[in-house]
Amino acid sequence: MIRCYITDRRTLVSGSLLDAIAGSLAAGVTWIQIREKDLSGRALFELLEAAGKLPNAHRSKILVNGRVDVALAAGADGAHLPANSPPPRCWRALAPAGFLIGVSCHSVDDVRQAEAEGADYALFGPVFAPLSKPVGLEPRGIETLAHAAAVVRIPVLALGGVTAENTPACIAAGAAGIAGISLFQGAAATGALRAW
Repeated sequence: MIRCYITDRRTLVSGSLLDAIAGSLAAGVTWIQIREKDLSGRALFELLEAAGKLPNAHRSKILVNGRVDVALAAGADGAHLPANSPPPRCWRALAPAGFLIGVSCHSVDDVRQAEAEGADYALFGPVFAPLSKPVGLEPRGIETLAHAAAVVRIPVLALGGVTAENTPACIAAGAAGIAGISLFQGAAATGALRAW
């Protein structure tokens, strides 16, 4: 199961963002998506440099939200494209082999399009009502998640309102994993992330 921690330093309860990233790396989270949209390119690059120096025994991948240029400059493992971004195929010629490119998707058609345009994975949601930020979209539900996962070969991760309690339902529906802010940030702060 892919576990993708999406960062948001503004909602940290305690500690620094680097502390939360370090805790997630130690717990073996599969991917960490740095999603700090308000940072300048330079500040984001410096954050990625600092995160890249943290112990990473599980070889977790570090992705950058929205800023493919910064991800490439900092040697990150991939980039995540918000909905309505240029398609993944536009970046392939610039990216090294193995560079992951994912896309945010809010419908089954979005997931199909992401695969057709060369995405390596899709974040699908909100599956449930989001815990950390309003998105203005109705929850899609488990049945729609199952449909989205069934129509493509790329991994589809459940996003939005995902908790430790509803994770098994997401995986049973065909999701390759889960993604979120609150779920991982809270668990990393308490050390509970190691338990699951």
